[in-house]
This record gives sequence, structure tokens and C-alpha cells, in this order.
Amino acid sequence: MSSYPGIDSELLRTFVAIADLGGFTRAAEAVNRTQSAVSMQMKRLEEDVVQRSLFERDGRQVRLTAEGQVLLGYARRILKLHGEVINTLREPHMVGSVRIGTPDDYVMRFLPGILSRFAQAYPMVQVEVHCESSSQLLQRQDLDLSIVTRMPGDEIGQLLRQERFVWAEAQGFSPHEQTPLPLAMFNSDCFCRTWACNALDAMERDYRVAYTSPSLSAIMAVVSAGLAVTAQLQSLITPDLRILGKAENLPELPMSSIVLLRNTRTQSPVTECLAEHIAEGFRL
Repeated sequence: MSSYPGIDSELLRTFVAIADLGGFTRAAEAVNRTQSAVSMQMKRLEEDVVQRSLFERDGRQVRLTAEGQVLLGYARRILKLHGEVINTLREPHMVGSVRIGTPDDYVMRFLPGILSRFAQAYPMVQVEVHCESSSQLLQRQDLDLSIVTRMPGDEIGQLLRQERFVWAEAQGFSPHEQTPLPLAMFNSDCFCRTWACNALDAMERDYRVAYTSPSLSAIMAVVSAGLAVTAQLQSLITPDLRILGKAENLPELPMSSIVLLRNTRTQSPVTECLAEHIAEGFRL
């Protein structure tokens, strides 16, 4: 059976830094080594380990060779697996399950990236997601973490993000010109629906809630078909929709505060770690 030299993960880490930063000098700063030490590492990687030229040098510019590009893909995967192994074995308490609650509108926009990064770091943790309105989540006592919407000045828990609600309709359609104004909104216990209706009542504009659903995807499907206007967080407005305002005789909507609530009775290293991932994800 043939034997091959092992590849030190520190060599791969330096190699990836050079590829990402475009040179030995910046990579040396990133990995906290001298430039000469980085050069020696790469000489060892090229000559003793892979026995291939990995870099093309043009003055101060450094580019990867074809072999270097191949190694880069493998290096990223090896380092990713290395990190997962260390996280799993060094932190054996990071096993178990965590129950989080969130309104449906945050699921598509924020949760995929958050849960993907968390799963990569802690693959042994089971995450159970419950999608309900903010008012329903505030009544539950069985969740470890809850993401809810609050009015500015009425925040509780950890503030994740502040964002404005906006009116929107499909490009190429004009349901805002209809009387009464057709709305597609979440069900009646949604903060957003209450704020939108209160704003229309204050300006005495006639409207009707023509479509309701607990699902954001269902609401957006109705709006994208040109059947109604909706009010949602600005970050949820997709390119096929356009934001409406005073020019369309629609009132300004309030800012919202998205906050994270912790259940003090079920706090653990697992729930706190996921809470940190959630906070980071809402900052992106």
C-alpha cells in the first residue's frame, strides 16, 4: 500500500490565506507569522508534500497555478472538516436539542444562513423551529429562544435589528389604485397587519383585507400576481416588487424592532451558542 506524506493543517491555512489575500505579505499578517516563515511554509508544501508548483509570481503579484487551484478546493474542505471535528470533540456539551420560535417572515430571509453556519459548527445539535406570529410566540413558555417583532421603545430581550415596514406591490401592476385598497396580510394577530390597518384608518383611506395567510410565501405569491398590496419589512421586498409611499397615497409605516427572547428556565451552552449565531445572522 502506497504511503503519502500528511498535510499539516497550518500549511493549508497559510496557503488559503495567500490565495484569499493575494500575496505573502498580507497572508503573513493574517496568520501571525513573518513573511519569511510563510515563504518557508509554502516551499515545504510545494517541494516536500505535493511536489508541484502552486504559485506563479509576477513581481509582487501572486497567482495560483492550475495545481494550486485544485489544492485550494481541497484545502477549504479539509479545514472545514478540521474545524467541525475540533468543535465536536472539544465541546462535548454541544449536543442535544434547542427549540426556537420565529414569525414566518424571518424564516426565508434570515434563518437559512444562520442554521447553516450553526450546523457546520455544531452538527450534533438538533434544532426545532416553530413558526408563529409574534403575539403567539410571546404567550409560549416552552421555547428556548424566540424571535419577535416589537415597536421601537417597547423592546424586550436582545435587540437584533431595527427596520422599517413598507408598502409593496408587483412591478407592472397597480392594485394601489383600487378602491377599496386590496391588502394581502398575515392573519389578524400579526403586529404588521395591525400597524398597516391603523395607518390607513388614520388617513381615512378605504381598504379591505382581501387575502390572509400565516405564510409569507403565500402572501408574496398573491402580491406577485398583482392582486393586492402588502406591508412587510423592507428587507423582504423582492426584485419583482416595488415599494410604494406618499406618491401612491399610502401612509408611512413605523419602524420595527426585531428582538431575541431567551427562556431563563432552559438556558444552556447550546441555546446560548445558537443565540449568538442568531444575533450575528441578523446583523448581516
